[in-house]
Amino acid sequence: MSPSIRWGEMSGTRTAMSKRDIRRVQMMGLVDEGKRSLSAAAEVLDVSYRQAKRIYRRYREEGPPGVVHRNVGRRSHRGLSEEFKARVIKQYREEYEGFGPTLAAEKLAERDRLDVDHETLRRWLIAEGLWQTKRQRRQYRSRRERRHRFGELVQFDGSHHAWFEGRAEICCLMNMVDDATGTTLSFLDEQETTAGAMQLLWAWITRYGIPQGVYCDRKNAFVLDREPTIEEQLRGVTPRSPFEVACEKLGIEVIVARSPQAKGRVERNHGVYQDRFVKELRLADISEIKAANEYLETAYLDQVNGKFAKPPIDDQDAHVPLLHDQSLESIFCFEEQRVVSEDYVLQFQRQLFQIQREKRHRLPAPGTPVTAQKWLDESVHFLHNNKELLVEEIRQRRKKQEERALSA
Repeated sequence: MSPSIRWGEMSGTRTAMSKRDIRRVQMMGLVDEGKRSLSAAAEVLDVSYRQAKRIYRRYREEGPPGVVHRNVGRRSHRGLSEEFKARVIKQYREEYEGFGPTLAAEKLAERDRLDVDHETLRRWLIAEGLWQTKRQRRQYRSRRERRHRFGELVQFDGSHHAWFEGRAEICCLMNMVDDATGTTLSFLDEQETTAGAMQLLWAWITRYGIPQGVYCDRKNAFVLDREPTIEEQLRGVTPRSPFEVACEKLGIEVIVARSPQAKGRVERNHGVYQDRFVKELRLADISEIKAANEYLETAYLDQVNGKFAKPPIDDQDAHVPLLHDQSLESIFCFEEQRVVSEDYVLQFQRQLFQIQREKRHRLPAPGTPVTAQKWLDESVHFLHNNKELLVEEIRQRRKKQEERALSA
């Protein structure tokens, strides 16, 4: 049996490898083992360096079968019948109108078992007047290379869009994209808020660990872009948003982008969501934020990351694990300083709290500053010397006293 047939059987397919493909596999193997440079392999294979990079990437991702030309073993598109073409066009009109050719071809194969190449479908749709080629003026910008490790830098942004195509109000997609791999994590919310930003970063840390840096723009949801007040200047305090405070506690560097183009990775990822996620919600008949977020968590995120995320240049994960004594509840919160009154009462957001006596801890003296925290679950907590104070809301206590009096 020839080597070409043997390779096909090893890959689990019926596709035979040509002598050219076998030569490519051998050369890419040498590159992978560090025995030959990619430029030298390109010269031996008589291809451009750019083409050699594409071949090597497919070799790393798929193994030897990845070097076989994508059209090998496929039926010629010129041989597709007019009846088949009519079925495809009819199904597109009924189910996928407005879908781009690439996504439509995926859905036709996945849902309707109509296998057609996306470029063939593009030609058919253009001929039928169902699709127009989008010509965009190329903007020449200096390209920033990706970071090398997963978790070295994540880009953060929100995208207001008609995610439900008029079936519900416009809402915001809170989105994080890893710079090295393109891995995305997101959820929908009514507005782009600081609480939403902290909630998404919390979810990222729970899933992957603490990233080294966050790249975001000058929105109040992320950074506080104002001059310090006179009081802050006297205290030597730099005004920061709750998101910035949380990042500092976790050792995350916050990098502010000067323009939307600087966050190209997440901006382009918004385009993927606006093209694909919108259509997926339509097909799934989803028209509310809660159901859309459930769909994101259970189906779409794994699907989009599996299709578009890339392996990092360096396999070493840059994320830092969360320490056992780090509580994300008390990190992702809204903090303010409060002072203990003469009767040991604390005031916070128009509420009064009585400090309760504890055997193990002494009460902070009147005039002592304490830290008031409002967690994302809306609960209120007070800290003194990194220990939580036992407090009771005064209105609740008075209500209980009134209830006891009435019952008596």
